[in-house]
Amino acid sequence: MLPNVTLTPAAAKFIQRVLRFSGLPPTAGFRLLVSPGGCSGYSSEFSAEAALQDGEQLLEVQGLRFFLPAQSRLLLDGATIDFVETPTQSGLSFSHPGQSSCACSSAESTAPGAAAGVTKIDVGTIARGRPASAALAS
Repeated sequence: MLPNVTLTPAAAKFIQRVLRFSGLPPTAGFRLLVSPGGCSGYSSEFSAEAALQDGEQLLEVQGLRFFLPAQSRLLLDGATIDFVETPTQSGLSFSHPGQSSCACSSAESTAPGAAAGVTKIDVGTIARGRPASAALAS
């Protein structure tokens, strides 16, 4: 079963950039590995990949191809994926309607409207406007 996932415009733009600057063919996809992250919600890893791996299924959302393993499909069902950028962090965030956040003192605070579980990334590595090969050369 494929999950019902909603992408915000910011998340769609971010994922499009990752895929565009990956240097992979247009049939490439966004591999998204999501796992429970305790009090902070979800943690995730992602990469641009040329093809599905064994055990993954293809999910297309807003014309974007996602390569999802079984655990990610279960955790993402009903989720909204957003891209959050603040002065101290940037990355994907995941939220489910009606899900309350943890109130323990060890939980990291997040930006208003952002779900816990933001995956920190260096947005500069996406080469803002330049193909990945040009970014490596500079």
